[in-house]
Amino acid sequence: MDHFRPTLQPMDDARALPETPRTRLGRRPARGSHERAVIDAILDEGLVCHLAFTDEHGACLVPTAYARDGDAVLLHGSPRARWLCTPELPVCLCVTLVDGLVLARSAMHHSMNYRAVVLFGALQPVLDPAAKAAALRTIVEHLVPGRSDSIRSASASELAATAVARLPITEGSAKVRTGGPLDDQREPPSSAWTGVLPLSLQPGAVDDEAPAHVRTWSRGPRLR
Repeated sequence: MDHFRPTLQPMDDARALPETPRTRLGRRPARGSHERAVIDAILDEGLVCHLAFTDEHGACLVPTAYARDGDAVLLHGSPRARWLCTPELPVCLCVTLVDGLVLARSAMHHSMNYRAVVLFGALQPVLDPAAKAAALRTIVEHLVPGRSDSIRSASASELAATAVARLPITEGSAKVRTGGPLDDQREPPSSAWTGVLPLSLQPGAVDDEAPAHVRTWSRGPRLR
């Protein structure tokens, strides 16, 4: 049986985020990492983040597209969005990639193989029109690499109708599970199948006239 194996070894980038009380991993800390290389790789592969915040209306969770740009995560939306119209709003951002369903002999030990990042910080508004345009291009390129060169840039009115913010990557951690089920070895023999059902994100078919950056789109580990 392929049991969990810690795989979060530092890559080329030896930088790490400092451990804080809210990023300290209490359960199965061997699966966690504060290494930027691990965090960045997960952010670069994901497509959707979930952004949590609390304001005078209470707690809220928003799913949205994003992109990593160096040492920050870029986000965009309506200027009327509660989370974008409040400068320096404290937020928590999460990106999760599910790599497989782990099927065990007991319901208790079913699990998932996953890679996840949780970041904490305060949103910083991007107000300069040129910086906003560059941020939107970065988000488009994150979603579909090569797309920006075949479309027009945002117009002045479109930039005015769009809010952009950045979340510095200064506090957070990653957590990863790999391997097969961790059944209790004291359990009696069972005929139930155990193992991992792999999952991955695959594009559907497009017509032959679609450009190469669409026809060859794929999602997997992306290092940059």
